[in-house]
Amino acid sequence: MAEQKRKPVKITETILRDAHQSLIATRMTTEQMLPIIDKMDKVGYNAVECWGGATFDASLRFLKEDPWERLRKLKDGFKNTKLQMLFRGQNILGYRPYADDVVEYFVQKSIANGIDIIRIFDCLNDLRNLQTAVTATNKEKGHAQVALSYTLGDAYTLAYWTDMAKKIEEMGANSICIKDMAGLLTPYKAEELVKSLKSATSLPIELHTHYTSGVASMTYLKAVEAGCDIIDTAMSPFALGTSQPATEVMAEAFRGTEMDPGFDQMLLKEIADYFRPMREEALKSGLLNPKVLGVDIQTLLYQVPGGMLSNMVSQLKEQNAEDKYMDVLEEIPRVRKDLGEPPLVTPSSQIVGTQAVFNVLMGERYKVATKETKDVLLGKYGQTVKPFNPEIIDKVLGDEKKNAITCRYADLLEPELHKIEAEMKQWKQQDEDVLSYALFPQVATEFFKYREAQQTKVDATVADTKNGAYPV
Repeated sequence: MAEQKRKPVKITETILRDAHQSLIATRMTTEQMLPIIDKMDKVGYNAVECWGGATFDASLRFLKEDPWERLRKLKDGFKNTKLQMLFRGQNILGYRPYADDVVEYFVQKSIANGIDIIRIFDCLNDLRNLQTAVTATNKEKGHAQVALSYTLGDAYTLAYWTDMAKKIEEMGANSICIKDMAGLLTPYKAEELVKSLKSATSLPIELHTHYTSGVASMTYLKAVEAGCDIIDTAMSPFALGTSQPATEVMAEAFRGTEMDPGFDQMLLKEIADYFRPMREEALKSGLLNPKVLGVDIQTLLYQVPGGMLSNMVSQLKEQNAEDKYMDVLEEIPRVRKDLGEPPLVTPSSQIVGTQAVFNVLMGERYKVATKETKDVLLGKYGQTVKPFNPEIIDKVLGDEKKNAITCRYADLLEPELHKIEAEMKQWKQQDEDVLSYALFPQVATEFFKYREAQQTKVDATVADTKNGAYPV
């Protein structure tokens, strides 16, 4: 049988979201992004990922920027390219599950302000936590992409992934993303996985990985050869390490083949030249730690994403217990198993990592259990692929285990939008402010106070100018 003709691979650019989130703690400002948009818009990307994930929190908290204003400005600049965001299912962009009315309103406002594609994932791959966001995206005529949080373990067989893909198609998704947040997917495993998904579903398949373990470019090559439709890459100044493979390199790797995306390398060079001084500045200031640029093979050994490792190191540093690093690293897979073997991605990665730190520092496993560990065991985050360790349930929950839930947690939540709006009405200048407050009440309030102070300053300057205090 003749081999099927392959199509050009599509490329989603991550430099405006995941690349700077992975390497410089999401500190790129809107003003740094805007001057290069015109050139980026000419490349021919499948989409530019530029919003969601940690960008929302970081904009408000550290950059004193309105994330909604950023989105509107990006939409004005990108005339020909779709804009994409990352969305944590029922948790939206926050760290707790929200009532359905908040999820629906957030989707509506994201699309109204300029988002075309919403990539929706759940840290446990519990599809019940994705349905509201998928339905809302379809209702708003957006593109709903459901991401499978990729991980390793006995339960995560090819049959598991293909079964998930079929269910995702049934729930109304427009495409599927293999979200390999820790860089665990190796080249031949990627080939096998893509072929299996392609046989199970007619939806386009996108692959997202990180360079942390050093195999990502090879993984992309084999995945695309196996029929993967779209890959996520980052412009070279913010590529590799805990970020994605470089856009220019992957485009060049396929040049002259049927899979050639057809990018102009001179145009890509101009874009890279624009971002390079930002990288140099971040290295100089210490914002870009050279450690995150190397290859960390422990990722494959312990399945720990790069961000989780740095979080763990800082927790141990605070306790003057850096010598316990290896002990904690070895404890992480044990805790993960106790908690039903979840994929390690926000927020499950933080929950497992913090519990492992406690277990080692206390000298007794689960002597202290975090609130989040208890919530996982109570079923508040959703259903895990494997059952919890019954001994741990008894030790951590005791009598409280009778309160465990088996339904979708959001089904127990009352609509909360009106209550949130009433709580923050003094700060509201636009509808979207209600959502900023819903996700990060304290951080948003600080931002609203800052915004008000800035506006007062501007008003005072305008009044002085009118009164002749300044030459016009």
